[in-house]
Amino acid sequence: MFDRVVTALRSAGCVFAEDEARLLLAEASGPAQLAANVLRRVEGVPLEHILGWAEFAGLQVLVAPGVFVPRRRTGLLVAEALALLPDQPEPVIVVDLCCGSGAVAAAILHRATGVEMHAADIEPAAVQCARRNLEPLGGHVHAGDLFQALPRVLKGRVGVLVVNAPYVPTEAIPTMPPEARLHEPAASLDGGPDGLNFHRRVAAEAHEWLAPGGSVLIETSERQAAGTSGLLAQAGFQVNTVRSEELDGTVVIGTAVIATAVAGAAVTATVVAGTAADGAGGDWSGATPAREGCPGSA
Repeated sequence: MFDRVVTALRSAGCVFAEDEARLLLAEASGPAQLAANVLRRVEGVPLEHILGWAEFAGLQVLVAPGVFVPRRRTGLLVAEALALLPDQPEPVIVVDLCCGSGAVAAAILHRATGVEMHAADIEPAAVQCARRNLEPLGGHVHAGDLFQALPRVLKGRVGVLVVNAPYVPTEAIPTMPPEARLHEPAASLDGGPDGLNFHRRVAAEAHEWLAPGGSVLIETSERQAAGTSGLLAQAGFQVNTVRSEELDGTVVIGTAVIATAVAGAAVTATVVAGTAADGAGGDWSGATPAREGCPGSA
């Protein structure tokens, strides 16, 4: 049975057919469900949507059809957020905007103490999924458009703001593999003409939500990093760009500075060795879910 599943998956273009076959066999309740799940996978349905969970940052995060699948590269966003937490007084308020399944927030809650977590998304399916992942951990999930979803009481109190907003340029959406463009909400992918629409909005509003010395962290692509960092610098943040080659991840960090220092806010760059996944450098054909090399990603 294992060999037959592997052959079917490999014929469909799954590079990691053996790994996927093991997961499908382990999760199936019987031969009929296995056959149905293999067929869905061959047709290009994300493996995570079939299994009902995604592996992310060492966790199994619940996902559902119609919900953005967390990417491996976003582990860099988690790592950089965790690195900032010791500098914040406890309990530190952390906000995860455009949270999708809540994967980033869940990873932070699993690794940090003294955190009051708030997450928000505009997609109803994502909000429902995030609540399943975060409420058992003590997190709070809100529905709405970016900052409009958050309780007003959080204004001026957020120590760390993590943002994985859509940043694929609109014209690049058709080049994405079917896994993403057919099975994930367009609203979770499309970042506007240059992919920076949401980054502009975050940069414009983040200051009023952050506590003094708080930071906003935005996942972006290597190609778009200069644009994202420029937006934060123009908004008065001290900016640092972190790049992980291992994960193929890029995160721009903006730190709120005191008013007298805003005019001279510096833009710096830090290259972090270590972490190859999907869709950097403007090549969106590989911007698949957590795995690489699955149907349509070649």
